[in-house]
Amino acid sequence: MKKVLIALDYDPSAQKIAKTGFSFAKTMKAEITLLHVLVNTQDYKLAEHVKVMGFAGRLDISEELSGKTSGLKELSQQFLDKSKLYLGDNRIQTLLVEGDCAEAILNAANQISADVIVMGSHSRKWFENTTMGSVTEKVLQNTTIPVLIIPTKKQSKS
Repeated sequence: MKKVLIALDYDPSAQKIAKTGFSFAKTMKAEITLLHVLVNTQDYKLAEHVKVMGFAGRLDISEELSGKTSGLKELSQQFLDKSKLYLGDNRIQTLLVEGDCAEAILNAANQISADVIVMGSHSRKWFENTTMGSVTEKVLQNTTIPVLIIPTKKQSKS
């Protein structure tokens, strides 16, 4: 395996996914590409600051960005750049794409000729306890590339 694609979003679990994928890729001496998929601006309307891997940004996208993606692209590229800095390897490539998450991940994997896709299993939907995230499920159903799924569900204390 020579190329690893690590798909990241703004969820705090991105740090675990990035660190695990990075370690996995380094063990194999593989090239690493960090991917973020820019989706509908409505999905970025959050009330709080996001802090993950050195990135701290407010994702409360107001009317001035509604329908525009230039500000979101800049913010998303900053997220990828901070993630790369956090991992401490200047050779890491970053890729920012727009579209449906699963399709964009699959297209990016093909574009860079990835040998493996690393992604998380979280879901923000009500069926979180019974299934992995719908994006992860869709990627698994539509790829022939191996997928390393990092479990990100919060562990309950026993």
